[in-house]
Amino acid sequence: MNLDELQQQLGHRFADASLLRQALTHRSFGHPNNERLEFLGDSVLNCVVAAMLYRHFGRIDEGDLSRLRANLVKQQSLYEIAQRLGLSQYLLLGEGELKSGGFRRPSILGDTLEAIVGAVFLDGGFEAAQSVIRALYEPVLKSVDPKTLGKDAKTLLQEYLQGKKLPLPLYAVVATHGAAHNQLFEVECAIPKLKIQVLGSGASRRAAEQAAARRALDAAHAMVPAATRRSRTRGERADKHDKPARPAASEAPAADDASEAPEAPGTDAATLAPLPTGIEESRPARAA
Repeated sequence: MNLDELQQQLGHRFADASLLRQALTHRSFGHPNNERLEFLGDSVLNCVVAAMLYRHFGRIDEGDLSRLRANLVKQQSLYEIAQRLGLSQYLLLGEGELKSGGFRRPSILGDTLEAIVGAVFLDGGFEAAQSVIRALYEPVLKSVDPKTLGKDAKTLLQEYLQGKKLPLPLYAVVATHGAAHNQLFEVECAIPKLKIQVLGSGASRRAAEQAAARRALDAAHAMVPAATRRSRTRGERADKHDKPARPAASEAPAADDASEAPEAPGTDAATLAPLPTGIEESRPARAA
């Protein structure tokens, strides 16, 4: 197994390559496996992420910092980082796990990422592990909103729509792929009032619903600037209609009222670009 590309993505070259191989070995494959490395990596990961949050969010209290850390090191967050690294293609799994789709199971991928952190710690020390974790989590921290601590995509979408006094989204399974023990679900999330219809996919119905909800929320947020412009344009037109009639040309001031020129054609709200109808999530490619 060639692990050069993975080491390059991690930003750490192992002095002892057997540690990385062990970190990628699931217990179904044999011994030595990654369970002890996972235990070690979990502790190192929590420590480094806690320090990153402490520095990044200077005004958040201890309770919110704890909830935010829990959200960043939970299985789903680790799974998403593991997918970004393409860990599925490097896993060493037993025959049973391979047949059941273990290479894309969130629990296996999340545990493997923790094991890799533990392996880096043993190979290069705390500073090496800290450097790898920072590189993995800096893109995540840029998009973190403390107001959404621990809330999943479906909850956030529901709260957003309720705040706008809009009906709740509708979820429906539109397709399933694969055998019963190794299925991929496709779920549609629809918000008819906003003309949003998006698809999400996942190894379970719940995972697919979460993926679809995340896409729907992104689509709803993308509409905000257009809706704001539409509202502003209508308000400006109403203000112009309420203004007193312009004085005759012979009475109008020569220069100071130049800003009161008639509105240029083409600014009517009806000419604005239509709202987007939805965003469709691409189906994840299966690992080789």
